[in-house]
Amino acid sequence: MSDHPHDHDHEHDPSPGPLADASVRRARPNDAPAVGLVQAVVFRDTYGSRLSPEVVAAFEPEPFARAWRESLTHPPEGVYRLMVACAGDQVVGAVATGPSQDPDAEPAWGEVSLLAVHPDARQQGHGSRLVNAAVDLLREAGAEAVTVWLPADDEATRTFLTASGFGPDGAYRDRVVSPDGDALREVRLVAGIGADEG
Repeated sequence: MSDHPHDHDHEHDPSPGPLADASVRRARPNDAPAVGLVQAVVFRDTYGSRLSPEVVAAFEPEPFARAWRESLTHPPEGVYRLMVACAGDQVVGAVATGPSQDPDAEPAWGEVSLLAVHPDARQQGHGSRLVNAAVDLLREAGAEAVTVWLPADDEATRTFLTASGFGPDGAYRDRVVSPDGDALREVRLVAGIGADEG
C-alpha cells in the first residue's frame, strides 16, 4: 500500500505554505538584550559621525538592555509601550512610545522616543510596521498627533518619516551630548493621527 493517495507522478512540497516571517509585537522582558543590541548598533550608526568618540563609545548593548529590562519588568505608569519588530524569532527593531514630553506639546500628543531597525534588517518593511504599530497604540490611547525628534541633518530618517506622513513643525532643540557641553541640533516632526486624520 502506498502513502500516496492518488495515482500520478509529481513532487510534493513538504512545507506548510507561506509563513509569516516579519511581525511586530509587544516587547517582553526577555527581549531586552536584543533591543539593547539593536539600539546600540543603531545609535552608533546614527550618531557616530555626529558625536565625540567618547560619547559614541558609551553606546553599549548591556546598559540599554538593563534599562529596557527594568522598564519592561516594572513599566512606568501611563501609556508607555515598547514594541519590537521580528524577522522570524529574531528581534531586529524596536519602537518606544509614550506621551509627549515636550513643554509646548498639546495634551493629546504622543511621542516616539525610539525608532530603531538594525542596519542589516533595513529595507524590509520593519520600520514601516513599527511606525504603524506606534500610531495604532497612540491613537488607541487617545492621541491626536505623534511627534519624533531626529538629528537635523539625518536626511535618510527624515525622508522615511516624511513618506510615513510626518512633517516638520518648525520646532528644534540643541541637545547637550557631552560633558563638555557639545550640542546636537534636533528637529521635531509631527503627524496627525486623530480619527479625522485616518
